[in-house]
Amino acid sequence: MTDQTVASLSTQTISREKIYLDSKDQEIIRFLANRVRELADLPEQEEKRKLWYRHNALEKTRPVIFCDPENGWNEIIRPQDLQCQGELAREWEITLRKEIFWGKSMGDDKVIDACFNVPYVYAENGWGLQEKIIKTEDKGSYRWDPPLKDFKDMDRLHFPQVKVDNQASQTLLELAEETFDRILTVRRRTTWWWTLGMTWTLVNLRGLSQVMFDMHDHPRELHRLMAFLRDGHLAKLDFLEENGLLSLNNDNTYVGSGGFGFTHELPQADFDETRVRTRDMWGFAESQETAHVSPEMFAEFIFPYQYPILDRFGLNCYGCCEPLHLRWQTVKKFPRLRRISVSPWADWEKMAEYLGDNYIYSLKPLPASLANPVIDEGYIRSELRRAMEITKNCRVEVIMKDNHTLGENPQNVIRWCQIAQEEAEKIGE
Repeated sequence: MTDQTVASLSTQTISREKIYLDSKDQEIIRFLANRVRELADLPEQEEKRKLWYRHNALEKTRPVIFCDPENGWNEIIRPQDLQCQGELAREWEITLRKEIFWGKSMGDDKVIDACFNVPYVYAENGWGLQEKIIKTEDKGSYRWDPPLKDFKDMDRLHFPQVKVDNQASQTLLELAEETFDRILTVRRRTTWWWTLGMTWTLVNLRGLSQVMFDMHDHPRELHRLMAFLRDGHLAKLDFLEENGLLSLNNDNTYVGSGGFGFTHELPQADFDETRVRTRDMWGFAESQETAHVSPEMFAEFIFPYQYPILDRFGLNCYGCCEPLHLRWQTVKKFPRLRRISVSPWADWEKMAEYLGDNYIYSLKPLPASLANPVIDEGYIRSELRRAMEITKNCRVEVIMKDNHTLGENPQNVIRWCQIAQEEAEKIGE
């Protein structure tokens, strides 16, 4: 099993030589696909779709609930639970088993669709300098050695370039269509980025502490580096758009750092189905790495470079784990904002005042409450009740994510969803 952290969000591809399923694995995959199809055909899925559409349109609904256990999936779907043997087959098996767990056991508001997404097969060559990751074990903490130790080395950087293997991509698509024939609709969907916020890349290149020193000691050079990262991200978006490699995310697609993209506001009225543009899509940026930077320095060094990226998109999400109440007066200037992350470290009352019914209040409860083998249900219920009372005049979704363990007890997420749904029904519309 692999690290599942933001697994549904990270960019994923597959190498050409791994595009293969033997007959036994294919039989297992088809069996699981039929179970997904049965769940997708249930009437409740349409009710959930309507709920998300209303919610994303800023209509008043009960709080919407979604849970992605992330690393906790490793305790729900364990290596010994998998039946397939091939690498590609095991990846597809994990994807299908997740959908089955969501549809049968989780109890949240995630919609189960009769679709299966496959990515393009591609390679991306990075920024020219690569950080060195230093860790002592597969999971847990690590440190990294940033490669850009002197701004004089900026001439060694280059924009990332994407190279699509069209033949392998077609082979993968045809294999999926053969496997899921008359069961699930196969779609080409590639997640080309998780965030367009740039500061993740920035601190990997330069180092987190060093970036903070740079804001004081080397502001001119830091501005130059941020402009380079901005232009590199824009060039990548240009390439993807011009080559028809983007996909709509106005449906059952995870957008931002929580929630799904169901909306009738996208794509644009002049949309041509032959080519998706960024303005037909949801965009997303955040800057968790600068959480302890002053609002003034965020406004100077981060905001101006993120703005032209988000300005390309039809609707935008902003934020993840950073406490946005401290920089909301700047963040609110981003164009076409709709979904705002309110982390456990944000001031929930202030964010409720700031967001009101003009934005989606994407609430992130503290995931540590699910990390013990036996959860404190009373505490979880009281915190959810408090949160829903604070946000009763907002357009709120409650997103459980960022879990690194469930205390080896998958029932924790099931019970959390039950409690969250009960409290959501109490607060009502």
